[in-house]
Amino acid sequence: MSGNAPRGLSGLKILVVDDSKTIRRTAETLLTKEGCQVFTAIDGFDALSKIADHQPDLIFVDIMMPRLDGYETCSLIKHNKTFRETPVIMLSSKDGLFDRARGRIVGSEQYLTKPFTKDELLGAISNQIN
Repeated sequence: MSGNAPRGLSGLKILVVDDSKTIRRTAETLLTKEGCQVFTAIDGFDALSKIADHQPDLIFVDIMMPRLDGYETCSLIKHNKTFRETPVIMLSSKDGLFDRARGRIVGSEQYLTKPFTKDELLGAISNQIN
C-alpha cells in the first residue's frame, strides 16, 4: 500500500470552513487536485448556508472563528436531521486534549492540527468515507 489516497476521493463534495484565507486556499488546492469539489466558507454562518446549498459529503471546520466558532458550528450541523450524518473534522492550531474532547462532545468525527500535511488531510477524509 503506497501513501497515495484511494481513488475514492474523486467527486467528493467537501466544505472547508476557516477564517484563514491561507488554510482555505491550501485545502482547496490539495483537494481539487484529488478530484474533489471544494467549497469554502469564512465562518460558521457562511458555512451553514453553504451546507444547505451544496450538501457536502464532508466538512472541515476551524475551531477559532469569529461570530460562530467551530464547536458551535459543528453542534448546529449535528443537530440538523439532514446533515447530522455528515462527517465533521475539526481544524485547530492547538493540539490539546481539551480541544479534542470538546470536539467529540459536539459530535465531530476527527481532529486535525494545523498546519496539516497533504497526507494528513487526505488521510482524514479517507478515514471518514471508507
